[in-house]
Amino acid sequence: MRERVAKGWSAGLAALLAPVTLWLGAFFLIPLLFIVAFSFGTSEVYGGITLGFNPGNYLKVFDPLYLKIIVRSLGIAALTTLICFLLGYPLAYFIVFKGRRWRNALVLLVMVPFWTSLLIRAYAWVVILGGNGIANKTLQFLGITDGPVNLIFTPEAVLMGMTYSYLPFMVLPLYAALEKFDVRLKEAGKDLGASRWQTFLRVTFPLSLPGVIAGSILVFIPSAGEFVIPDLLGGSQTVMTGNLIQNQFLQSRDWAFGSALSVLLAVLLLGAIMFYIRRVGTDKLEGV
Repeated sequence: MRERVAKGWSAGLAALLAPVTLWLGAFFLIPLLFIVAFSFGTSEVYGGITLGFNPGNYLKVFDPLYLKIIVRSLGIAALTTLICFLLGYPLAYFIVFKGRRWRNALVLLVMVPFWTSLLIRAYAWVVILGGNGIANKTLQFLGITDGPVNLIFTPEAVLMGMTYSYLPFMVLPLYAALEKFDVRLKEAGKDLGASRWQTFLRVTFPLSLPGVIAGSILVFIPSAGEFVIPDLLGGSQTVMTGNLIQNQFLQSRDWAFGSALSVLLAVLLLGAIMFYIRRVGTDKLEGV
C-alpha cells in the first residue's frame, strides 16, 4: 500500500514539474548552451558565426579597453548596491517599527515603480536631468547655478537612475526579514543595559542579515548587466558590459566575442555570489 502511495506521489510530482522543466530547458538551458558554443566560434565578416574552438574570444576580453568597461560595470553595480542598502535599510526599518499604522500603504508606495516599465522610468530621468529639466530649473531658481549644468550623460546620472530602479529590490527583502523580528529581543537588550545603538548592532542587524544578503544579490546581479539605463543616462561616457554585449550582437556583428563576454559576465556574477554566500554562511539566507 505504501509503495503504491509513494509511486503515485512520485508520478504526480513528476507531472507537476514537467512543464517547468520543459520551459527552463527550452528558454534557459538550450539558449545558454548556444551562447557557450558561440563563444568558441569565429564571427564571419558580414554577421553570422562559424562554430569551432577559438579561445581567442576570451583572450580578447583582457584588452585594456574591455577590462576597463568590465571593472567600471562591477564598480557601478557594487556602488549601486551599497547606496540601495544605505537608503533601503532605514526605510524598511521605519516601515516595520515606526510606521505600523501606515505599513501597508508604505509598502505599496515602494512597489509603485514596478507598475511601469524600466524603459519609461529611465526616460523619466532623462526629462528630470536634461538641460531644461526639473533639476536644472530648480538649481537656477535657487540661485545655485546661472544656467543649465551637465547633469545627464555622467556616471552620477547612471547611479541615480539605477538606484531609483533597483531600490525596491533591496527594501522588500529587508522588510520581510525585519517583519519577522521579535521585538521582545530589543526589550531584553535594553533591560540588560545595552543602548539603542548597541542593541541594533548586536541584535537587530545580525538577525536582519538574510534580508541584507538577498537584497544585495537582487540589486547587484541586474545592475552589473544593465544596459538600458547606462545607454539613456550615461551615453558614450558610461559604457557598461551590458552595452558592450549589445553592441557586439547588434552593431559590430561579432557574435562570438559578444557570447564570450556574456559567459564571462555570468561566471563573474556567479562567482561573486558564491563567495559572498560562503563568507556569510548559507544559514543566513533562511527566512527570506
